[in-house]
Amino acid sequence: MELPEDSAEELYEQAPCGYLSTLPDGRITKINARLLGWLGYRREEVVGRLRFADLLTVGGKLYHETHFAPLLRMQGELGGVALDLVAVDGTRLPVLVTSTVKTGQDGTPVLIRTTLFDARDRRAYERELLRARQDADRERDRAQRLAATLQRSLLPPSLTAPPGMQVAAHYQPESADRIGGDFYDLFPLAGGRWGFFLGDVCGKGAEAAVLTSLIRYTLRAAAVQDPHPETVLSTLDAALQREYSGGPRFCTVVFGVLVPGEAGCGVALASGGHPPALLLRADGTLGVLHTPGGQLVGVLPKATFTSTTAHLAPGDTLLLYSDGLFEARSGGGRYGEEALHAFTAGLAPATASTLVEALTRLVTTFGDGLDDDVALLAIGVPPR
Repeated sequence: MELPEDSAEELYEQAPCGYLSTLPDGRITKINARLLGWLGYRREEVVGRLRFADLLTVGGKLYHETHFAPLLRMQGELGGVALDLVAVDGTRLPVLVTSTVKTGQDGTPVLIRTTLFDARDRRAYERELLRARQDADRERDRAQRLAATLQRSLLPPSLTAPPGMQVAAHYQPESADRIGGDFYDLFPLAGGRWGFFLGDVCGKGAEAAVLTSLIRYTLRAAAVQDPHPETVLSTLDAALQREYSGGPRFCTVVFGVLVPGEAGCGVALASGGHPPALLLRADGTLGVLHTPGGQLVGVLPKATFTSTTAHLAPGDTLLLYSDGLFEARSGGGRYGEEALHAFTAGLAPATASTLVEALTRLVTTFGDGLDDDVALLAIGVPPR
């Protein structure tokens, strides 16, 4: 079978790309039919009459004179440069330009050969990519604003301290664009008592936000009916069991009641699977308020919860925190509860604000090692 062959002239004229040759000053000496067809020129209107730069946009001419031509003279070859040609009817034709310099026997430039590839499809594709990227950026920003707004709605905007006491809190999300699952609150009850809690729900995102909202308002409502800490956690456990009977949605939480008095403040608290509260004494010692046996809230039928009591004397501060604080990665491993206790003991005695500020600085040192949200709540009696 005899294969068809193209003549060199036909291959040049009808190539799938544009060809032109220019003198060193840019005057066009030869141009193929493909490029003439793109631009709408007749050959006699171009050859010997126009320079390559005359085919470019105003910005393209400036770039050609200040960058393209000087680099081509220095290097002898330049490839893959994006420029826009202007057709006879004024339309723009995006092209990718590659030029090489032909030199004489004495090394002086005698001719510049240029190949131009039609980049209209590529330019349209790039515009689509840019538009998609801009849409994605706007959607990400919208999601981040929504997450931040929702997160603020799940935490009290500011905490009011009981009379004669101090309070400080901090919340550090693991990621700015994810809705966290940590929560805390401090609120007045009847008879001069105050309720407080801090906890961590299972999961992240919108479902965790819904669960957090349910937990927060259930704890507040249960405390109004019966503020005994064990009873409040039992009420919350029953609510979660009832609401999420089709699947486990649970949390860890510490709930407590403050009873301020002239000699300080009485504290009763119960824990449902949450890290124990810490008590920084005015004498510089550290106490750990264990509640052994307290089970996760919302998992087991007829879960049991245990409580403990303490007394805050002048200069004492109570600290509640979520597990993201000691589960952060530091120095190649987990920070750990022992390290947290040692760090906190080194701060005693400390006011509520001083304690939270120091722990907030500690959290910033973890950097990318912070794998979970961190919530802090400190309640103290000012020293005399």
